[in-house]
Amino acid sequence: MSTSTIPPVPTPRATTIDPREAAHFGRLAADWWDPRGSSAMLHRLGPARLGYLRGAVDAHWGGDPASFAPLAGRTALDVGCGAGLVCEPLARMGAAVTGVDAAAENAAVAAAHAAAAGLAISYRAGSVEDLSDTFDLVTCFEVVEHASDQPGFVRGLAHAVAEGGLLVMSTPNRTALSRAALVGAAEATGLIPRGTHDWHRFLTPEELTAMLADAGMRVSDVTGLSLSPARGFVAGGSTALDYLVTATRT
Repeated sequence: MSTSTIPPVPTPRATTIDPREAAHFGRLAADWWDPRGSSAMLHRLGPARLGYLRGAVDAHWGGDPASFAPLAGRTALDVGCGAGLVCEPLARMGAAVTGVDAAAENAAVAAAHAAAAGLAISYRAGSVEDLSDTFDLVTCFEVVEHASDQPGFVRGLAHAVAEGGLLVMSTPNRTALSRAALVGAAEATGLIPRGTHDWHRFLTPEELTAMLADAGMRVSDVTGLSLSPARGFVAGGSTALDYLVTATRT
């Protein structure tokens, strides 16, 4: 069973957390697990992201695609974990999972949900650069665009990856399509809460690849996270809306 205590990350000298962003997402905490609520977009993205993640894990460690526990014996960290939408699948894949989120409200909801599901996941409120541990797998989905210091945040992710480990990320691309779809239409229709995105903070694949390289990581794959009229969100196709990245230490 998971513990209900949420140890805080020690107060850092500097942080990449934007307090306005943390407050915005903290207000959404209670609604996070509702697939029709304010986090509906994340629920729709989930299958494509997790499918890509599973493929990256199997490719990196030579795993059996038919295995139910490809991360058995490994540690995993999800950065910007929200209420645990990625942490719980990681735990079910066999990993010893830690989730860290800038909003304490999210960490509390995540811990309660994991406890109800009988999953032993460690949740912390704070920022990635405050962590001293390293992990076999680090995931960070739709988060870097909310960091106050994006290069510093990426360095924090890189430092959390153990030798021989794997980093998997996703983030919106800074294009006319993402501006129209994710900031315009999605917020106007309520699919994403208003004020969730600042389009100017979106990173192109080239910009994120350069940040990762500066942090000592090598990008081995960039895959589009696109919208199919027939299948919903899929890993593959154009990177114009959103994209996934796999990176390892150089």
